[in-house]
Amino acid sequence: MDKKKYVAYVGTYTHGNSKGIHIYDLDVEQGRMEERKVIPINNPSYIKKSHNEKYLYSISDEGVQSFEIQPDGDLRPMNSAPIGGMRGCYLSTDQEDKYLFVGGWHDGRVSVLRLHPDGTVGEITDGIFHKGLGSVAERNFRPHVNCVNLTPDGRFLCAVDLGVDQVKIYKFNSETGKIHLVDMLHCELESAPRIIKFSRSGKFAYVISELKNYISVYSYDGSKKTPEFELIQKMPTLNEYHSATSAACALRFSKDGSLVLCTNAGDNSAGIFRVDQETGLLTKICILPVSGDYPKAIDFFPDNRHILSLNHETNTITIFKVNYEKAYFSMWGQPIPIETPNCVLISELPQA
Repeated sequence: MDKKKYVAYVGTYTHGNSKGIHIYDLDVEQGRMEERKVIPINNPSYIKKSHNEKYLYSISDEGVQSFEIQPDGDLRPMNSAPIGGMRGCYLSTDQEDKYLFVGGWHDGRVSVLRLHPDGTVGEITDGIFHKGLGSVAERNFRPHVNCVNLTPDGRFLCAVDLGVDQVKIYKFNSETGKIHLVDMLHCELESAPRIIKFSRSGKFAYVISELKNYISVYSYDGSKKTPEFELIQKMPTLNEYHSATSAACALRFSKDGSLVLCTNAGDNSAGIFRVDQETGLLTKICILPVSGDYPKAIDFFPDNRHILSLNHETNTITIFKVNYEKAYFSMWGQPIPIETPNCVLISELPQA
């Protein structure tokens, strides 16, 4: 039996009664979670843990906020820093935790900030505003950078722009923190690519498209002057009998990289897919309702036997037990009330 202990950090919008990042203690064996406390911060709509697992970074109205993770999972505020543009929506770090990358949905900006050895956020080393016109009025008629992630080799920064149906690819200089555009991955017109994730092997990339409701699987080769992406699969995130209006939303890998989760707003469903480690291809296990409205984020419990869905519009977290043999998941306990949840991060506590 796994003796490890875990907490879940859940970020919320704070224009109502919510105060910030909610910390939950996880009972992995029983598939339960219990709220312990709330860390005050303005609108923590995305959170990210450093690779050395010592620090947590959060989007805030002021820019970005850094925290030191305590032995019991509590968060000690360290500093905040501006990002040089409008409010961000996504965070990531490099493997060495020297830089923080921020995606800006509102202004189409990619920002790079230096991280100090003590985990605090430093100065802006680079910032680029995307330009161009999209194809769908209101939703993606102008740049919206929704995700920024480095390629597994650390050479290139992929900025997913759902407003112009592109993944812009920047060469990243790890010495200076500068980026410059070297290529673009052109996605299907009006598909609105939302998030890019890479396999643990570094050989495959997965892009979820909000308006076309599918996950594109690419082979990836970063050994040449410019990276090479080759489309090898498009996996629908919806069943054939799906809701008429739906938007693919979250994309999350299991810790061991063997499974992928996605959510669909409008259809209010979640999909579980198995990953072929050799080919990178996805196989659908099931796509079922999440018993909530607008599942904005989702994640596996560490043992993959339960999943949790953050339902933004119904102000709940719903937990489900997964039966892989029979290909379904079922409600596990009552919905947990929480106002306007946006993002979730499950973190293992240090061993005593």
